[in-house]
Amino acid sequence: MALSTIGPSGLNDTIVSGKTELAAIPATTDELLISDAGTIKRIDAQFFQNTPAFSARMSSAQTISNETFTKADFDTEIFDTDGAYDHSTNQRFTVPTGKGGKYFFYAQAICDAGSAAQLQNCQITFYKNGSQFKKNTWNFNSNDIYYAGMQVSAVLDLSASDYIEVYVRISDASGSPVIDGSGSTSTEFSGYKIIGA
Repeated sequence: MALSTIGPSGLNDTIVSGKTELAAIPATTDELLISDAGTIKRIDAQFFQNTPAFSARMSSAQTISNETFTKADFDTEIFDTDGAYDHSTNQRFTVPTGKGGKYFFYAQAICDAGSAAQLQNCQITFYKNGSQFKKNTWNFNSNDIYYAGMQVSAVLDLSASDYIEVYVRISDASGSPVIDGSGSTSTEFSGYKIIGA
């Protein structure tokens, strides 16, 4: 039988021999065989992976201006599958070429009143291409609050070169608010591409 005439029924079960083990996560360009309505096709592993994916945190506390939206300095990468998160210059995630689609993002910040328990308001927000698009706000009725944890998450459609950043705004009666980055997970920014959506 000519190779060009072999169909799915002509493939022996031993075509997957197990002689060589892939002992690592498949590369995005590794290929799998799949039946597309009865037609055998090859497909890159990237279509089954939630990548690009990244996670970053702050390495230290960041003092910011009172009542002013300020970009959070997520300067330490935990992981970055596609090199799409810039932790050294812009602290932003940029969608790589050919990687557009739906993405999930999560951010957390600890709003700190600094030297006095006078926290009045905290906001954490995502910026897309330099414009605010989603935020979470806490208002406090008392000046007894020293610090508070804030989270925000979002799912959105992105195209290549779109970028996402995290900004924080703190209203502090003492006038010297801080984004607390002292803990390994207290302030973080993460995201990944959603597959199958």
